[in-house]
Amino acid sequence: MEQLVLDLMRDALMTIIKVSLPILLTGLTIGLIVSIFQTATSIQEQTLAFIPKIIGTFLAIIIFGSWIMSMLINFATKIFSSFNTFIG
Repeated sequence: MEQLVLDLMRDALMTIIKVSLPILLTGLTIGLIVSIFQTATSIQEQTLAFIPKIIGTFLAIIIFGSWIMSMLINFATKIFSSFNTFIG
């Protein structure tokens, strides 16, 4: 039973990492590009990275949204289909 719970938690954490990775990498990449631009032009405006990160995050959600939903649906289906083993 303990191994079952550990496997379930491992699968849940891996699903969270896989689902959040495209959005986080998009924000990180845009932040790095804006930071390099700010360094090259000596512009020290703190709010300059905010709008591009929001736009990039929304675009990442639009692009990867169906893949994210399919990953979450597959995980939920796996949990619900093996619900009998969790009870007993």
